[in-house]
Amino acid sequence: MGTAGAESVQESGFQLPAPELREIVDAPALPSLSFSPQRDKILFLKRSSLLPLVELARPEEKLASAKIDVKCNAKSRMPFFTGIGIHRLLPDDSLGPEKEVHGYPDGAKINFVSWSPDGKRLAFSVQVDEEDNVSSCKLRVWIADAETGEAKPLFESPDICLNAVFGSFVWVNNSTLLIFTIPLSRGDPPKKTMVPLGPKIQSNEQKNIIISRMTDNLLKDEYDESLFDYYTTAQLVLGSLDGTAKDFGTPAVYTAVEPSPDQKYVLITSIHRPYSYKVPCARFSQKVQVWTTDGKLVRELCDLPPAEDIPVCYNSVREGMRSISWRADKPSTLYWVEAQDRGDANVEVSPRDIIYTQPAEPAAGEKPEILHKLDLRFRSVSWCDDSLALVNETWYKTSQTRTWLVCPGSKDVAPHVLFDRVFENVYSDPGSPMMTRTSTGTNVIAKIKKENDEQIYILLNGRGFTPEGNIPFLDLFDINTGSKERIWESNKEKYFETAVALVFGQGEEDINLNQLKILTSKESKTEITQYHILSWPLKKSSQITNFPHPYPTLASLQKEMIKYQRKDGVPLTATLYLPPGYDQSKDGPLPCLFWAYPEDYKSKDAAGQVRGSPNEFSGMTPTSSLIFLARRFAVLAGPSIPIIGEGDKLPNDRFVEQLVSSAEAAVEEVVRRGVADPSRIAVGGHSYGAFMTAHLLAHAPHLFCCGIARSGSYNKTLTPFGFMTEFRTLWEATNVYIEMSPITHANKIKKPILIIHGEVDDKVGLFPMQAERFFDALKGHGALSRLVLLPFEHHVYAAHENVMHVIWETDRWLQKYCLSNTSDGKCGA
Repeated sequence: MGTAGAESVQESGFQLPAPELREIVDAPALPSLSFSPQRDKILFLKRSSLLPLVELARPEEKLASAKIDVKCNAKSRMPFFTGIGIHRLLPDDSLGPEKEVHGYPDGAKINFVSWSPDGKRLAFSVQVDEEDNVSSCKLRVWIADAETGEAKPLFESPDICLNAVFGSFVWVNNSTLLIFTIPLSRGDPPKKTMVPLGPKIQSNEQKNIIISRMTDNLLKDEYDESLFDYYTTAQLVLGSLDGTAKDFGTPAVYTAVEPSPDQKYVLITSIHRPYSYKVPCARFSQKVQVWTTDGKLVRELCDLPPAEDIPVCYNSVREGMRSISWRADKPSTLYWVEAQDRGDANVEVSPRDIIYTQPAEPAAGEKPEILHKLDLRFRSVSWCDDSLALVNETWYKTSQTRTWLVCPGSKDVAPHVLFDRVFENVYSDPGSPMMTRTSTGTNVIAKIKKENDEQIYILLNGRGFTPEGNIPFLDLFDINTGSKERIWESNKEKYFETAVALVFGQGEEDINLNQLKILTSKESKTEITQYHILSWPLKKSSQITNFPHPYPTLASLQKEMIKYQRKDGVPLTATLYLPPGYDQSKDGPLPCLFWAYPEDYKSKDAAGQVRGSPNEFSGMTPTSSLIFLARRFAVLAGPSIPIIGEGDKLPNDRFVEQLVSSAEAAVEEVVRRGVADPSRIAVGGHSYGAFMTAHLLAHAPHLFCCGIARSGSYNKTLTPFGFMTEFRTLWEATNVYIEMSPITHANKIKKPILIIHGEVDDKVGLFPMQAERFFDALKGHGALSRLVLLPFEHHVYAAHENVMHVIWETDRWLQKYCLSNTSDGKCGA
């Protein structure tokens, strides 16, 4: 691996960026936290931020949009934990010393960490790679004692392994798990015949209208079908803590299992033949059944045919029963939703969706009950008890969202609307109900009571969008009157705080406000997120974590949320970052990196609203644009790029005009402030941000001296049935597709552009061909350009070697074509 500097370039091999950049990329990742069901312990789940390239190079099958690691028979490229630490939450709201889970092999990859319902044990999977032992690559279930941290395999036999393509395991009760396993009778993978038996044929002689947004990796032939069956077929097994295993049903392609709250039943979803060559596996024939937890079939709820004809337009859904689940507040009551418009959002009908409920084992002749009828599309339901459930519905075309209060146990009480608003108007967001864990292990809406007050309240946890930035809050909400009382909000002067979860013992029906405890997070511009316990009635805050700053060299960076206007009057915001120690009077204007991502809106008012907080910690992913603060660049991160379509107009009808206008306003503002050198401003972005970069170099060359485009789409005609929020087809809006394709403007790009793309990116509309053909077009017009294809990478870069090389390539480009400005086309020309 080379260490070439910015002044030279090697044409092969991985490169390492400058040491100050490597230090940030390799910063340790913060652990994930997990509360025990009783809220008396917290897990620290330790992880690495990047994988070695060898992990991405593992053999992989892509079948019906499922990506399968064939060595371990699991989803490919699963992120994993490297260790588990257990901390007890002490009575004074501090954390006790860490007890490390131990007993598993060194270097193990840990996944699917799950508490038992009583909080006494942990279940997780362990995988160890050994080149000379293929069976060790499979995932095995381990159990750890939550008091001692001692762990051991659930089964003595190494042959009982997880099939983790679609599932893993669930706790059925405190001593039993229901596990997706690889059938013991499975043999070797099917072999492909060298000589095909005939051509591959697809037919639509019935003239059905079948529209897809160009999904890749669909099944293509009978061999693909047999491979799909081989890797996805699982045998469900009941595993007891004493190590015994009992088959549950017969092998099938199971995709989900969900025990009922009373632990008597299991809801089981599977997919089955005939498979489709037109849609991904999520739309295959689907069967949903109810079983008892000891393995007896109770009934079949539905057997749905392949969903090949779902219209492309937003809010269209599958016909038949969907969103099937258990009511969280009942022992074993099912609920589901059925579309009344045949799943077609283009059909005008009322109601559009109906929510049904029914016991797991209904009496003879007992029909499902209607819980509620909706005129928009069902989105979610939060359960509390027979007196309270909150149902959410939305409609994309109007940006409307409604929340209904429903009394599931009383047909005499009519549902009524609590909130009815436009969801892109974030200032009107009332927040979401905080949930509490029941004694059966489900999550329901927490009910709050005040001293000497018979009223029932819920807690609304809001992100707190305001013109000054996000100020998260907790509101005590009276469900009868709709009145609110703000009982807490974030410190808006220096810190950014959020309410994460309720902290108290499980099984409590109502919570006294004076005994309320909340887990909160707290951070500032320069202080990393730490967790606190906030206790009522004094609202005493006790810090329970002490994570070190991950990038000490940038600990004193300067951050400011800046506001300015587009020429059409739309208010815009951006976050301006300046390197540590920067003094404008001494250092003058800096080279600047403009890193953005356009967003669509239906109104100017919504587009101009502020999102984000000036006090949030400046966290950095390994590919973050903020890394280049270490190279003394100013960084303009997330400048608003609103693409607005009001009235009969759609956003993309004026895409280029609004894109350029937004960029001009941002550049003018940083130049006016004297922090950015107008001749040394680079533009960059990932995905839609890369698409934006190409457009800005073509249509606003006066603003930028060079560009970095990572994993973008440059030819919209390759996704003719829609892209992003564009629901018109190529044939309905031909000019829009042509004008919005940067490849048609390749002849206008005169500034240096660096194109980076994952070599196996299979996200819809973002296949590597997009980058390759765009680069060919640029070369054909003599543009100063460079294409880098990252081996084994999908849309988001994950391998350490690749990420280091991306940072090296980006740094080289910025040093040569921004800082030094040695391109043929002068910056700002």
